[in-house]
Amino acid sequence: MEKSSASSKGKDAHILIIRLSAMGDIAMTVPVLRTFRAKFPDVKLTVLTRKFFEPMFYGIENLEVYHADVDGKHKGIFGLTKLANELIGLGITEVADLHNVLRSNILKTLFSIRRIPVVQLDKGRTEKKALTRAKNKDFKQLKTTHQRYADVFSALGFPIDLNAYQAPKRSSLPQSVFSITENSTKKWLGIAPFAQYESKTYPLDLMVEVIEALDKENEYEIFLFGGGKREKDILNNIASKYENVINMVGRFSFEDELKLIGNLDVMVAMDSGNAHIAAMYNIPTITLWGVTHPFAGFMPFGQPIERAILPNLVKFDQIPTSIYGNKVPPGYEGVMRTIKPDVVIETIKNL
Repeated sequence: MEKSSASSKGKDAHILIIRLSAMGDIAMTVPVLRTFRAKFPDVKLTVLTRKFFEPMFYGIENLEVYHADVDGKHKGIFGLTKLANELIGLGITEVADLHNVLRSNILKTLFSIRRIPVVQLDKGRTEKKALTRAKNKDFKQLKTTHQRYADVFSALGFPIDLNAYQAPKRSSLPQSVFSITENSTKKWLGIAPFAQYESKTYPLDLMVEVIEALDKENEYEIFLFGGGKREKDILNNIASKYENVINMVGRFSFEDELKLIGNLDVMVAMDSGNAHIAAMYNIPTITLWGVTHPFAGFMPFGQPIERAILPNLVKFDQIPTSIYGNKVPPGYEGVMRTIKPDVVIETIKNL
């Protein structure tokens, strides 16, 4: 990652930030951008992402979201050329590519033709490969994804220190949330029991044991988070059996759901997007890990390692077997069953 020598400074700078997906990766940009904004209040920021994710950036001053319609008018090389021209027309002076995929590489080429400096994310592929290989594993903490994002801005000439991050104030809750909580004074606990891959999803029967035990104590309002019809049906079935459990799938807009998450007392999630969303609001976040591991750099922002509940790493010493959970060696299908419900419950109570 080479430092840009053409970087503009101060009020004349206008940085385009590219991060098109996925939800968790986009949520990880938010603490970085809030830290950037506190240090460089005059620099204009434009985030290129999908329209759905725009509410994540609400409340960050002097920042606009530009919608990438990569399945429509911005599809393919001609669509990306059109997109590049639209973005150049905004007056951008430099580009922070926090995605570094084929689409953003094409945009980089188009920007470079116009002499707009671009710095791309260093994904650390070599050290991640060493961390996830089965033999001669180099098992050590790698640079966090948040720091990798910050390094891009430093290379553009805008160094930031993530230790200076200040979380936003809790936002006001919409009436829709009050209508289902009835002004409850119990602790608000979020549980997001799903992940992209089964290999990093806590077995549902064990999660139900956690929910049932907490529901009996009558001290928590338990909000279940997920997405899609299948997850909605599963969570509806669980919530119907308990007095203090509410399924949130499909109840609110994404914006209102974010406001609810930002007012939780604790979030319990997998190595998944909901963990990063909660952490970007500085909510104490407990994560359950399967064949992935925090050493790869995806620990939720600002969360101590004690809030990461891991399987038996002595028995399953090939963990992490992959960065994203898409590679499961034979015999590793049930690694998360070594995480006992009592451990999860006790970790929640300690917070």
